[in-house]
Amino acid sequence: MPKFLITRWHGMHHAAALGAMLLMSALLAWFQWMIGLASLIVTIGIAVYTFFAERSFRKDLKTYLGTLSYRVKKGGNDVISELPFGIIIYNEERTVEWHNPYISQLMEKDSLIGVPLTELFPTLQHAKDREGTVEAAVGTHMYQLIFRPKERILYVKNVTDLWQLGRKYEDEKLSIGVVMIDNLEEVTQGLDDHQRGTLLSKVTTEITEWAQKYKIYLKRVTSDRFILITDQKTLRQLEHSRFVILDEVREMTGEQKIPVTLSIGFAAGAEQIVELGQWAHMSLDIALGRGGDQAAVKVGSRQSFYGGKTNAVEKRTRVRARVVAHALRDLIRESHNVVIMGHKLPDMDAIGAAIGVLKAAQLFGKEAYIVLEGVNSSIEKMMELIREDEKLSKRFVSPEQAMALMTPQSLAIVVDTHKASMVKEPKLLAQTDRIVVIDHHRRGEEFISNAILVYMEPYASSTCELVTELLQYIHDRIVLDIREATSLLAGITVDTKSFSLRTGARTFEAASFLRRNGADTMMIQRMLQEDLEGYVNKAEIIKHAQILYDHVAIAVVEGGRKNSQLLIAQSADTLLNMTDILASFVIGQRQDGLIGISARSLGGMNVQVVMERMGGGGHLTNAAAQLEGTVEEAAVKLKAILEQIESEEGLFE
Repeated sequence: MPKFLITRWHGMHHAAALGAMLLMSALLAWFQWMIGLASLIVTIGIAVYTFFAERSFRKDLKTYLGTLSYRVKKGGNDVISELPFGIIIYNEERTVEWHNPYISQLMEKDSLIGVPLTELFPTLQHAKDREGTVEAAVGTHMYQLIFRPKERILYVKNVTDLWQLGRKYEDEKLSIGVVMIDNLEEVTQGLDDHQRGTLLSKVTTEITEWAQKYKIYLKRVTSDRFILITDQKTLRQLEHSRFVILDEVREMTGEQKIPVTLSIGFAAGAEQIVELGQWAHMSLDIALGRGGDQAAVKVGSRQSFYGGKTNAVEKRTRVRARVVAHALRDLIRESHNVVIMGHKLPDMDAIGAAIGVLKAAQLFGKEAYIVLEGVNSSIEKMMELIREDEKLSKRFVSPEQAMALMTPQSLAIVVDTHKASMVKEPKLLAQTDRIVVIDHHRRGEEFISNAILVYMEPYASSTCELVTELLQYIHDRIVLDIREATSLLAGITVDTKSFSLRTGARTFEAASFLRRNGADTMMIQRMLQEDLEGYVNKAEIIKHAQILYDHVAIAVVEGGRKNSQLLIAQSADTLLNMTDILASFVIGQRQDGLIGISARSLGGMNVQVVMERMGGGGHLTNAAAQLEGTVEEAAVKLKAILEQIESEEGLFE
């Protein structure tokens, strides 16, 4: 029981006893006054003794409590002085009012009273004064700051050992990689066994020395594939070097007709080793899907890309096209109907490819439809041609009509994009598990993951080229009418800038097949005709172009003026034709209110990487992005990205 309660109880007990004795004395005096008088005298004596005894007890108790208070206060001060963490009391201006000795030792100063918290811990510059914890580094130590804003108290705990242990744990986590010589067959074609062996030995030696330099375990599993095992610390070093092995192997074999290029897939951060291996192979697939000659790294939810400075090598075999065509034929035959979708704001390549796939479905007697809502300026003249054919034009349906047509047995075919967020109606993909993707763009991080058939070839000039090849294998006796053949050839023509960019032997073979089937080049010329107003607007955009890094042209359309995506793209194409311009970017507000960016290059600069950082994608020489905001904000962001790339690895190869 606390002492003050004991004292109070002690006094009350004595008072009660004396009261009882007085009452007894009064009763005795009533019957016998002599006895009552004697009892009263005894009671008074006891009362006097009790008074002095009580006063002495209180004096002793006060002395004891005074000693105890001193001991508690001294003990509290000693505890605060010896606490293994800091305590800071601050005012409303977040300035130190009091602190314990731990803070003095930490900052190596006798007193820090009056010093702002942000001066002690610069990390707090952007931290709000609210309850919670913040980590801050001071010198070589890491501290955990615990805020108690109501009391305006800050606790400082040294968590250096724990932080170092956590960092060591993260550094030593397993990382798995796969290296593949992605064009071995193309490079060694025509070489004899000795030449092939010598070349392969040189490449293998280069890869082995690179692995030894970074202390990576390397195991060759096939003639063109290696497995890598290392830790996350080494992986970060590889990312910092931007996988220089890609450039070293390419430059070492530069005397070959086609230089050897590598594709690398790395993964880290998975909970299970099996999952880690799957991530590594998935990263390799992404690197290959983006055209090879690059590294794809997946760490947890982060996906990063390095390299990709060369165009994808055109594959000389048609085996894959034949295999995909037969698989697509079987899927069409097993489906209830076919629904075909391109990307938002479709261009001629998307519409032409969709018409080609429509033809494939009709060859096997299946009902097929193309999803389209609204006609933008880039396909307006093409759609005028299509409307002349009633049978073809009625195959175009709105997203709402397509939703009504979809069943679990429907086949959804996505053309000219592989991103679910880019298709015209993403909800359609949730209506069926039977999804096919046909695209020629370099693969990005986002992908339609549940597709049962994927035909992505970044070496191809256009999706129309891929679809034209598939049509030649999907049916023995295929006959295209003029509008179908012309639409496919128009898509190839637009994406190759009239066969001047990204064309390979198979591009011309596809065009030759379409021409034999009646494709009308004059009709395509009319589709591509430009009106006077558009030409004047394009000239106005180009007039305000700014030249950066001697070879990069950036044109920003004046705020408030809305232009079609086609005009923005055409302006970028025209800028690329100017002397000494190796890459061009045009930024303008589109008719739908979004900010559109078109990027072009002659191959020395990878504009796909730039546009991916802007939230878009595309090819090494042709890419684009759409974002919200203003053209001025987009221009600032683009210039910052170009500056970052220039400082990291240089804009041009």
